[in-house]
Amino acid sequence: MEKSPYILNKSRWHWHSSIMKLTFWSFIFLGLIFIFFFRSPSSNPIPQDPSRRSLRTHNWGGPAWEKRVRSSARIRSRNGISVLVTGAAGFVGTHVSTALKRRGDGVLGLDNFNDYYDPSLKRARQALLDRTGVFVVEGDINDSTLLRKLFEVVPFTHVMHLAAQAGVRYAMENPSSYVHSNIAGLVSLLEACKSANPQPAIVWASSSSVYGLNSKVPFSEKDRTDQPASLYAATKKAGEEIAHTYNHIYGLSLTALRFFTVYGPWGRPDMAYFFFTRDILKGRTISIFEAANHGTVARDFTYIDDIVKGCLAALDTAEKSTGSGGKKKGPAQFRVYNLGNTSPVPVSDLVSILERLLKVDAKRKVMKLPQNGDVRFTHANISLAQRELGYKPSTDLQTGMKKFVRWYLSYYSGGNKAAG
Repeated sequence: MEKSPYILNKSRWHWHSSIMKLTFWSFIFLGLIFIFFFRSPSSNPIPQDPSRRSLRTHNWGGPAWEKRVRSSARIRSRNGISVLVTGAAGFVGTHVSTALKRRGDGVLGLDNFNDYYDPSLKRARQALLDRTGVFVVEGDINDSTLLRKLFEVVPFTHVMHLAAQAGVRYAMENPSSYVHSNIAGLVSLLEACKSANPQPAIVWASSSSVYGLNSKVPFSEKDRTDQPASLYAATKKAGEEIAHTYNHIYGLSLTALRFFTVYGPWGRPDMAYFFFTRDILKGRTISIFEAANHGTVARDFTYIDDIVKGCLAALDTAEKSTGSGGKKKGPAQFRVYNLGNTSPVPVSDLVSILERLLKVDAKRKVMKLPQNGDVRFTHANISLAQRELGYKPSTDLQTGMKKFVRWYLSYYSGGNKAAG
């Protein structure tokens, strides 16, 4: 049967309408990409938040600089690997870089030393790495020219991508910094990796925050992650999807590690255990959150040494990327793992542990959990990491906090000024 002119015209109208909608949203998407990725922060006429200045990429290049880069990245063990560690002067980055170097791997760090928190702590970590033999290049992951140069100088076998804008609550003050670092920065790094020859295997830090409002516990890698409770969580979830895309199109070997509340020596001052310690010692009142109906707020606190073991195991079991010259030649490995402790502890118990270790009573103020991105609890199911990585956390909170407090008292009694 022939279709009537009305049906044909209606079909054409729907077809044209669909094309117009597709074109419209394509322009919107391209516009967002232009704003957040291609547009340089320095071209922004709006004054940036002075509390979040990111240091510009410093001078790099030249024979002496290249020699130092090669020396730091040189493999010194029989079966060693050569790793570019982004965010190397950060908390996890410092510990991972040190562990890799000590076992004979080649390690080169990259960090922009921004002032999201006290840069002097990052500089102290840098000095620690320098004594270990790890050179930290001062630069930004969004600097594609620098990244390209690093891959030209060193044929890295692996990348440990830890550079990110951290923190749940700060996203309400400076949301663009999360897009710049966690999304545009990740894309910039993946672009460099896809074009490198050979392509490196990539292990990178996602977050337990991706589980968001998920009420099923413990959190498993198969659980839904489409209900983020913060912008930080949303950028980490977006990162996982972007990583999957580069794995599928370009053959990059990618492993995402969902960290659960990492703590320990050389930690981040914006974490509760860190500023609780500072405020208890200064005699300040500390706020302890509780959920609705006096519900408990708990975290799956994971000691840094356990996280490092998980990171190294992920690097050691990462398969090679399958692409070359930006073209995929076969299916590549793609993995996601929880790295937690599996033993959630109420925040009030954390404070009690600190009181005993510091020998000071805390001035407590119980408050309702704010609706600013924090979730009531986190609890990791680590069976997959146990089975495939041999991951076995062994440090309980009491033991781990004892080590942190010992470091804190030593560091801040040595002439270093505690923030705040």
